[in-house]
Amino acid sequence: MLFAKCSTSVSAITKNNPDTSLCDIKGDNPLIWPLLSLLKASNRSWKVHHLATKLQQQGLMHHLDDDQQKALFKTNFLLMNALFELQQLLLPQHWLQVKAMEIQIFRVLPQDLLTSLKEDDALRDYYLNWLNYDTSPNIIQEMLESFWNRYQDYIGTAPNSMHCNQALSVFELDGDATDKQIRKQWCKLALIWHPDRPNGDAAQFRKICEAWQTLRDKR
Repeated sequence: MLFAKCSTSVSAITKNNPDTSLCDIKGDNPLIWPLLSLLKASNRSWKVHHLATKLQQQGLMHHLDDDQQKALFKTNFLLMNALFELQQLLLPQHWLQVKAMEIQIFRVLPQDLLTSLKEDDALRDYYLNWLNYDTSPNIIQEMLESFWNRYQDYIGTAPNSMHCNQALSVFELDGDATDKQIRKQWCKLALIWHPDRPNGDAAQFRKICEAWQTLRDKR
């Protein structure tokens, strides 16, 4: 059952299966794109719980745990994970300030970017590590797949409809492209064509997303 409690912890699973990689299991956090839309549409700063409320109103955030405290933690984790991922994607053109009570995209980078990044190193490392999400890898996978299925405005209506060769062509990559090269190209193209970016295009963005879904699932 999606979002059901799971008695087996991530750490226990990865301990018994050392080859298990949560980076491979989780894919991408699909909250990145609706968060980008929200932040780009407003010049004001956001609080993390206000972002959560807005996404819930849009039907993009649902009940994550029967335990209220765990549900709040998991919601916060997913949002912070997506925000730090988005921060990396936006650099060096824009600076996404990620503070729980002050989240905003700035066109001008901080005067000392390295210092600003270093200030949040520990927090960033924590939220980008899916071992800290209190559930099992299969539940993470089901949860994120469910997210993708609800984000039709962001990923198109027919993910997985492409052949691998067609998807690679969309990414302008050869058949021998590595997983690392594919992911790098996905991040680059998705950020270029996202509808809220300068010269972005919704149709092209959906095409890029469909190509990514094909390559992520079939390789």
